[in-house]
Amino acid sequence: MPPIPGSGLAKGLAVTLRTMTKKTVTAQYPDVQPELPPRTRGVIGLFEENCTVCMLCARECPDWCIYIDSHKETVPAVTPGGRERSRNVLDRFAIDFSLCMYCGICIEVCPFDALFWSPEFEYAETDIRELTHERDKLREWMWTVPAPPALDPGAEEPKEIAAARKTAEKLAAAQAPPAEEPAAQAPPAEEPAAQAPPAQEPGSGPATPPPGTGGTA
Repeated sequence: MPPIPGSGLAKGLAVTLRTMTKKTVTAQYPDVQPELPPRTRGVIGLFEENCTVCMLCARECPDWCIYIDSHKETVPAVTPGGRERSRNVLDRFAIDFSLCMYCGICIEVCPFDALFWSPEFEYAETDIRELTHERDKLREWMWTVPAPPALDPGAEEPKEIAAARKTAEKLAAAQAPPAEEPAAQAPPAEEPAAQAPPAQEPGSGPATPPPGTGGTA
């Protein structure tokens, strides 16, 4: 069946008539910040303590926009007679966001969880050369990374977190000042018992009653 001439125009006008009477919804950015999804790919944050300078992220990056410099240091032996070890120390970690295509490969291939997606997106610059951000800026963006949702809300707490919490509680209890014990109260003194009148010897006559009893001697 051939389309009716003018049906497309009629549908367009119908949509216009339905929406022209509704109130417009406009987010007044930057006064009102947008609500971004939790997995928004805004910028890449660096957790420097986890980085071992394995260079895997720089090798897998298809745009070659990650720049890493490091040097080796000798770590002395922990035990007497042990061998010295060498480790890589991070000197520079920079990302050129003018080249980055936000594919997320560097975050996926990192074996030590040193790179994370942050929803931060307000990092525009007037000079393209300013889009190469060093590790200090990447470290600041790390604190904007949202916490991952729990896999199961009813699951038990991880053993590592429980052990860390118990250790912290023990340390806090050991550092807390001891509570002052209340002074022990002395037991109340016993009242002297009333002395009984001396017993009367047989054959000695009537005993003298105490004064005020109204008796006669």
